[in-house]
Amino acid sequence: MDPIIKHFTDDDLYKFTMCCAVIDNFPRAQVKYQFTDRNNLVYPAGFAHALQEQIEALQDLRITPEEIDFMRKRCTYLPSWFGTYLQGFRYDSRWAHVEQDASGHLHIGFEGAWGDTILLEVKVLATISELYYRMTGQANTIDYEDFYRRSYAKGERLLEAGCKFCDMGTRRRASFHAEDVLVQAMKDCNESSEWPGAFTGTSNVYLAMKHGLKPIGTMAHEFVAAIGGMYGPQMANHIAMEQWRHTYRGALGTFLYDTYGWEIFSLNFSEDFANQFKGLRVDSGDNHEQLMKIVDKYRSLGVDPRTKQVIFSNGLSTDDALEIQSYAPQYCQPSFGIGTHFTNDFPGLRPMNIVIKLIAAKITESWTFYNETCKISEDAGKHTGNSAVVRRFMEALHMK
Repeated sequence: MDPIIKHFTDDDLYKFTMCCAVIDNFPRAQVKYQFTDRNNLVYPAGFAHALQEQIEALQDLRITPEEIDFMRKRCTYLPSWFGTYLQGFRYDSRWAHVEQDASGHLHIGFEGAWGDTILLEVKVLATISELYYRMTGQANTIDYEDFYRRSYAKGERLLEAGCKFCDMGTRRRASFHAEDVLVQAMKDCNESSEWPGAFTGTSNVYLAMKHGLKPIGTMAHEFVAAIGGMYGPQMANHIAMEQWRHTYRGALGTFLYDTYGWEIFSLNFSEDFANQFKGLRVDSGDNHEQLMKIVDKYRSLGVDPRTKQVIFSNGLSTDDALEIQSYAPQYCQPSFGIGTHFTNDFPGLRPMNIVIKLIAAKITESWTFYNETCKISEDAGKHTGNSAVVRRFMEALHMK
C-alpha cells in the first residue's frame, strides 16, 4: 500500500507551533501518549501490521524547500531556527508501539522526547482513519463530486450568516482527498460570494500552501497536560501561558483553557494574560454557558469582551455554528473551527471517534520515573487518562 501521508506538512499547524514551544521551553522533556477509540471499533484483521508499515513510511518524509519557504512567509511568528530544525527532523518508527488484540481492538502508544513524538499524533490519527475505510472497502463508496457540492452548500450557509470559520478536520478525515476537496469547495465558495462571513483557512499546513490559504492554529490540550504532569494541575495553565508568551510574544494569542476545566483556569487568568492573549478557545461544555463565563471573566478584569476573539471548536456542525453566531457577536468576536463535520461527512460512513492523548511526562530524561497526567474536560465524557489519575487531579483541584 502506498504511504497515506505523502507530505511533511500534511499536519495541523498547532503541532508545529507546540513543537517549537516545547523545544524552546522544555528541550529535555520526555512523554508518553496513548490511543483511545471512543467507538470501541473492531478493526480488520492485519490492521496493526498495515498501520505499522505506514508509520515506518513516515521515516522517509522530508520537509521540502517549498514547505519551509511557505511556513517562513505565512507563519512569521515561528523563529528562523525552527525551520532549520525541521529540515533536519526525521521520524523514527521506534517511538510508536502498535498492537491489535484477539478481539480486533487497536492499542497504540508513543514514547520519547516530547519535541520528537509531538509530531506523530495527527499524522497517525489521519492514517488510522483513512486506512480503516480502505481496508473495510468503505472508501470505494465515497462520491467526491457530491461531497464537493454538499461542502459548498455548507459554506454558503455559514458565509451568509456572517460566520468566520476554518477547517480543522485533518485528524479524523475520511481521506486526504476528502480534506483537499473540502478546502477547495470552501475556498471557491468564499471567493464567489459577497456575504459577510469568511472562510479563514485550514489547520492543515500543506493544504494551506496548496490552496494559497492561511494556516490556522495555536495549541492543543497536551501542552497544558504535560506541564500538569510535571508540575501539578493547579498552576499548569499559568506556567503554560508564561511559556507560550515567552516563545511567541503575543503573536499566537489564542489560549485553549479547558484542559483542567474552567474554574482553575479562571483563577490563573490574570489581567496581564487577558490583555496579552487575543482570545480563548471553547472546546468542551455548553457553548453558551462557556461564553458567558468568558464574558464575565473579561468584564471582572476590566476588559471589554467584544474586543476579544472566542473560537468555538467543540465538535461543531454547520447548524451548531449558525446557532452560536445568532448570539455570540453581541459578546465577543466569534469564529469557528470545524473538523469531522467538514472532512468526514459521507452517507453510510460512520466518522471515526479516535484520539491520541499525552498521558505521562517527565521534565528530563535523567528522571527514573514519569508523572502521569490527564485531561479534565468541561464534558465528563471527554476526560482522558487513567481514571485514578483523573480522580487525583480532580481532588487536587477541589472539583466535584
